[in-house]
Amino acid sequence: MTARTEAAQGRLPVAGAAEARRAAVRLVRQDGRPVVVMLALNGLAAAAGLGGPWLLGRIIDDVKHGAGTGRVDRLALGILCFALAQLLLGRFARYAGYRFGERTLARIREQFVERALALPASVAERAGTGDLLTRGTADVTTVGTTLRDAGPEVFVALVQVVFILGAMLAVSLPLGICGVLCLSGIWFAARWYLRRAHAGYLAEGAANSVLAEVLGSTAAGARTVEALGLQERRIAAAAEAIESCRTTRTHTLNLRTVLFPVVEFSYIAPVAVILLIGGALNSTGAVSGGAVIASALYFWKLAEPLDKILLWIDQLQGGNAAFARVEGVGRAVAPVAAGGGQPADGRIDVVGVRYAYQGERDVLHGVDLTVRPGERLAVVGPSGAGKSTLGRLLAGVEVPRTGRVTVGQVPVAELDPAQLRRHVVLVSQEHHVFLGSVRDNLRIAAPGATDQELHAALAAVDVDWVDELPDGLDTGLGAGGYRPDAQQSQQLALARVVLADPHTLILDEATSLLDPATARHTERSLAAVLKGRTVIAIAHRLHTAHDADRVAVMDGGRITELGSHDELLAADGGYAALWRSWHGA
Repeated sequence: MTARTEAAQGRLPVAGAAEARRAAVRLVRQDGRPVVVMLALNGLAAAAGLGGPWLLGRIIDDVKHGAGTGRVDRLALGILCFALAQLLLGRFARYAGYRFGERTLARIREQFVERALALPASVAERAGTGDLLTRGTADVTTVGTTLRDAGPEVFVALVQVVFILGAMLAVSLPLGICGVLCLSGIWFAARWYLRRAHAGYLAEGAANSVLAEVLGSTAAGARTVEALGLQERRIAAAAEAIESCRTTRTHTLNLRTVLFPVVEFSYIAPVAVILLIGGALNSTGAVSGGAVIASALYFWKLAEPLDKILLWIDQLQGGNAAFARVEGVGRAVAPVAAGGGQPADGRIDVVGVRYAYQGERDVLHGVDLTVRPGERLAVVGPSGAGKSTLGRLLAGVEVPRTGRVTVGQVPVAELDPAQLRRHVVLVSQEHHVFLGSVRDNLRIAAPGATDQELHAALAAVDVDWVDELPDGLDTGLGAGGYRPDAQQSQQLALARVVLADPHTLILDEATSLLDPATARHTERSLAAVLKGRTVIAIAHRLHTAHDADRVAVMDGGRITELGSHDELLAADGGYAALWRSWHGA
């Protein structure tokens, strides 16, 4: 299934195994030298850890052959030196590993934010805030734990396992082969687990996203839920999502209950087997007593790295699935980020457009419209006529099912988000105030704007309340600061539009939260500031249509009338009836 198809179905994509591996390789290459240092230190630490059992075997053989205490003391001092070297090398290896993990995690976080901001609005809306929020918090945290802790620990453990098995084969080939065969149980158990764990953790992450979406939407719409008596229905939806989370987590837990006991048995019981076989070989003179003890100690030392692998393998699988989900966000950006050409001008053409929301019938039926550069067009009509849907298509938020929407002869859908926002900006009645100062909220639209330009933008939309705040533009907004009401939030959004200065502005009930007199004054102020720009106003208040160059009347998903205010009144059609009704005539 393609990223576009997944996004159309309301799901953010998940990166495939090969795609996730390539992304991981790219991250490693960005820190090539530190990775080499980390590998070298880990290798040296693992090699130093082999010295103790080998020297202990030598001590046993030397004592058996009558060596003096001086030689034994020197060998014992060597054991201490090897242990100290392993401690220091291991410490620096882990330090290098943690630094690599934190730097890489910072890159992943920055990349995730960039991709999330570059997502087409329609993709983000269909996916819901729950999925995106879960990927940006829980999944990124899981990836961070994997990089910082699990990755380095498992790598060190694997190096130690390889070195220890190599040392066993060097000390005694028969006993070394016996030790390798004894580990076959771990291999089979791990293979069984790994085949099932990735899919299990992906399902668990998806269930967490659904639960976050259900809880978040219920909390956000609590008043609506209460007003419409939907409590039982929302409780049932939450219970279903919780049950899905419980089921997926129980599945991954069951996988661990199979893996852990098998591994636990597989690295303890073989020690007894090696001692029994080694004793038999020693009795025939095939293997020395020191070699038997050294081999048994080497295998016993396998318990520590295998314990670490056992401890972190579950985290690795969770991290692998989380990384696939985090990396998958990029797949939703890729189809749009390919980009189209550069628009020749600001002319917008809508040709034969039909559009249907997912799983529903068409809400637009063969719409044709041309908006000339610099024109002020009002789109009016009864509720449900398709006005807002047309606005979203014009702004590139949605893509038509058939037909095309172009700006300057370039399909809007082919413009990358940065290009699109320079040409077309949609302002609806839904506004957001970000945590930060008034200045921060305004500079989102123009990062390099001076204070003089910020004040000019505020004045353009009749904002005078900012000057009355304790710290003016530096006043913090949101939790712990000044909380603007709905009207003030809408004014801030309009001021951002002035700063963004697009050549086409689409106002979808953008002044609906202002009182009628203020709304009309604000719209006229905007028109003066944006003189020469194209303004498409979708509104129920018909004074907007009166001030426009042309009026498009929509009904039943079609444009039924198109002309100036006076022309449509003279035609005495649907617009004239709306005008008379609005004036109470």
